[in-house]
Amino acid sequence: MITDQELDFVREALRMAQDAGAQHARATLSKSEEDLVATLDGEVDRVTHCADRSLSLALFVDGRFGSYSTNKLDPTALQGFIARAVAATRMVAEDPCRTLPDPVRCCHDALTGDELGLVDPSRDALSPANRRQLALNASVLHSSLHGSQPLKTSDCVGPHHCASLAVPPLTMPRVARFSEAAAAATLEKGGHGFAGATSPATSENGAVETAVGSADRSHPRLRKREGPASEGSGRGPAQQDVCRPELPRNGADFQIISEEGEYSDSIYETVVMDTNGLCCRHSETSFDYGVEITVESDGEKYSGYWWDASSRLTELDAPACGREALARAAGQIGSEPAASGRYTAVIDAEMASKLVSPVLRALSGYSIQQNNSFLMDSLGRQVFPEGLTILDVPRIPGQTCSKYFDSEGVATVEAPVVERGVVKQYFINTYMAAKMQMAPTVEDATRPKVLPWPVAGLDRDAILRRCGRGILVTDFNGGNSNPVTGDFSYGIEGYLFEDGRIVRPVSGMLMTGNFLQLWSHLVAAGDDARPCQTKLVPTLAFGEVDFSG
Repeated sequence: MITDQELDFVREALRMAQDAGAQHARATLSKSEEDLVATLDGEVDRVTHCADRSLSLALFVDGRFGSYSTNKLDPTALQGFIARAVAATRMVAEDPCRTLPDPVRCCHDALTGDELGLVDPSRDALSPANRRQLALNASVLHSSLHGSQPLKTSDCVGPHHCASLAVPPLTMPRVARFSEAAAAATLEKGGHGFAGATSPATSENGAVETAVGSADRSHPRLRKREGPASEGSGRGPAQQDVCRPELPRNGADFQIISEEGEYSDSIYETVVMDTNGLCCRHSETSFDYGVEITVESDGEKYSGYWWDASSRLTELDAPACGREALARAAGQIGSEPAASGRYTAVIDAEMASKLVSPVLRALSGYSIQQNNSFLMDSLGRQVFPEGLTILDVPRIPGQTCSKYFDSEGVATVEAPVVERGVVKQYFINTYMAAKMQMAPTVEDATRPKVLPWPVAGLDRDAILRRCGRGILVTDFNGGNSNPVTGDFSYGIEGYLFEDGRIVRPVSGMLMTGNFLQLWSHLVAAGDDARPCQTKLVPTLAFGEVDFSG
């Protein structure tokens, strides 16, 4: 935790800044600590411990502004650093728009840093052995080969492919060969994503083969969080069974050729003070697990990724990540482009923030002031359909990424961003407010949440049934968007669905369009946003979307 001595150090930094000639200053002390265990094919591959502590200073000197940071936090070094920083600030051009925020707008109720209940004290009790075991228990390969049984021995998906996991206890293969049955058994264990859509049958024989081979040692693509879900503490409502892609039905086995996982736990703390009397604190623990599994079938490789995160260890479902990643990899076997044309697009909740983030960026004061936004002059206008409402809900107790203040120390408040299609606010910090001669708000949305529409309670399965036929997008593979026009082009992979059910996997396709036109064809917004993400964006469905392959 940030100590009283460190708080005094921040106050001393502000005093030093004023003594050196700054009229005003803001100081931000940040501390973080992270322990990470990476696994490769069911074995510990890498262990790291990282600790960081730094001080950032915003200096307002004779109508000029400069920002600086240092990790040398002893008083003697700091005094020289601040003196040089003030001298450097005097060299830049004057900018009368640079000021501290009005104290009335600032946060005055974040006194301990844990007002939102985001610190799990159990992290302090974790030992290196505990962390190793957490990482290994989450591994599909380690668990299946050492008896933790995320793979069952009795389930299968066909009369010739039963999952039998009789593996010598000391054998740790680099490549594991699984039948459809083994994968189906893995998914049947209970992942929230793609399990076999049909009930598994039973077979009397068949086995899983293991062999030693090489594996790509690149680490998992641990994605940054994009936003959490329902109010209250914890994970949000349990997801119901969803319509899940079936495994390949051609009878071919596939190999797991690599499984790369990363477990980590961390604590992040920050305190912001300024010369107007501001003092606010934030503390948060995070427990994360992500895994990428690559399978091979008929000479082709397919990868699946999944992750989870929570501010509390007991709410992290790491073992489910491997099952989901395996399901997503196996579900893509045999994928090929669908016919080019216009389809209803259902965007999985894991990826849906890709279509919301450009909207939020376009509402940034920086984008508006620079004429770099497709939402110029949109404040107070209905530019989206009535079905779109985005709220900023920054203070949900117990939910990761909630926060009482922004980087200026301005208090966050629950407020509509878009309400029934009408743009309700731009994100304008103190500086941009002065330049644009507009009232300041906050610098960004802390926890944007897309509300369900047209009814509450829709999950992906219900939306697929409602849409009938189209393409379910489960991943975006590259692409770009134009912030000025709103045009976009993204590579996608996912599944063709008909009559509300998955038909086959698709890949090698482009989804193109314009954000304003896309949102004008909003069909549904679900109620299934992932609580581990920073943006609470559920499954989304749009009509008349162009796909080409």
